[in-house]
Amino acid sequence: MGLQLTRGGEYAVRAMTYLARFPQGHVASLHDIGQAQDIPASFLAKILQSLVRSGLAVSQRGAHGGFALARPAADITMRDVIEAVDGPISLNQCVLWPEDCSRSGGCGAQGLAARPGPAHGRARLRDPQDAGAAARGLEPAPAVAGGVTTRAAQPGFLSSSARQSS
Repeated sequence: MGLQLTRGGEYAVRAMTYLARFPQGHVASLHDIGQAQDIPASFLAKILQSLVRSGLAVSQRGAHGGFALARPAADITMRDVIEAVDGPISLNQCVLWPEDCSRSGGCGAQGLAARPGPAHGRARLRDPQDAGAAARGLEPAPAVAGGVTTRAAQPGFLSSSARQSS
């Protein structure tokens, strides 16, 4: 069995993809989102509060209130949405802190992180080009200059190209 999203993570992704169908700034009511995505209103309210706190959505009060994306859909990743609801996705502690692992000397999982420590391990996990390293046999991390690796920005999962293909 593979990794599965929590119910909250799934609902957050569904709510955000619903909001991404509309032009930037369009406000959708809690009721409309819940009904369209078959999400219980009380649970959806909590999810949307988390998305607002994380800066992914904005809320508008009043008779015509509701929720909208806080920034262009192309700038929002699925990871952003899931982490807003479920907290940070991270690698196992042995990859993040190899000094705490008795197997770190000969374990290939160490190649997933450019340098030890939680920030670097999470950064590598976020990089879509580095994510393929696990499938290629845990190749060593690419050389980094000054501890920083830069890559061209990848469109978010809510981008118009992603919406058109679904």
